[in-house]
Amino acid sequence: MDSAVALAQLYLSINGYFTVTEYPVLEAHRWGGTRALTDVDILAFRFPGAGRLVGERFVTDPALDCPPDQPDMLIGEVKEGKADLNRAARDPAVLAAALARFGCCAPDEVRGIVRALLTHGEAHTAHGHGVRLVAFGASGDVPGVLTVHFGHVIDFLRTYVRENWEEIMAGRTKDPALDWIVIEEKARRGRDRDE
Repeated sequence: MDSAVALAQLYLSINGYFTVTEYPVLEAHRWGGTRALTDVDILAFRFPGAGRLVGERFVTDPALDCPPDQPDMLIGEVKEGKADLNRAARDPAVLAAALARFGCCAPDEVRGIVRALLTHGEAHTAHGHGVRLVAFGASGDVPGVLTVHFGHVIDFLRTYVRENWEEIMAGRTKDPALDWIVIEEKARRGRDRDE
């Protein structure tokens, strides 16, 4: 998995999203066979109320602007440099495939939802799900689309690890992005002890 995608996945996961990364979108030919159109960098789905427990409530990063009382689906493009939605991320067939992957809407709704996503960066299904486009990158903003910068993601993850150190050390996973932040925190703690 691409390192930037792994970082975005970790960030969304900690904020209560279930994720699928680098989801391949295939095209079937009339005469037989298929070809890869593209892959969607990240698909994420969050149930209402999901997040991390702080006191007596669940909290997600305010930068995600999550609606607390409705399911939230994100279709994301991840760039190491300037945030952007490439041509494939704006392709109606690719967006329709992403919506079908999560089964978030009826087939007769897909065209309208895709149109709203392309026009407004977000849409709402008849079932009450919010669907939004998100662009991750080191800089820049994508007009009309939720944009999350990696500087913010890294600061958020560092703070999260620092504030939840005991829990993270007790339940370590083999997530390489989380491991990097944990190693960084161990180094900081070691340096502070040595000074």
